[in-house]
Amino acid sequence: MSEEKLKGLKDEAVGKVKETEGKLTDDKVRKTQGKARKKAADLKEDIEQGAEKLKEKFEKDDENK
Repeated sequence: MSEEKLKGLKDEAVGKVKETEGKLTDDKVRKTQGKARKKAADLKEDIEQGAEKLKEKFEKDDENK
């Protein structure tokens, strides 16, 4: 598992904890921070997957030359 993937999983977990903490304490700011952190982790994962697909595409194109 890549280091970036691990960071993304950590960010998602921290986001979940913050969101849950915000719900339990009725802290809207903390809840929103948690949601934002989870969303950022999701976006990072999407970007990483896109980058990996591009890398594979270029490698495949290079093999065909």
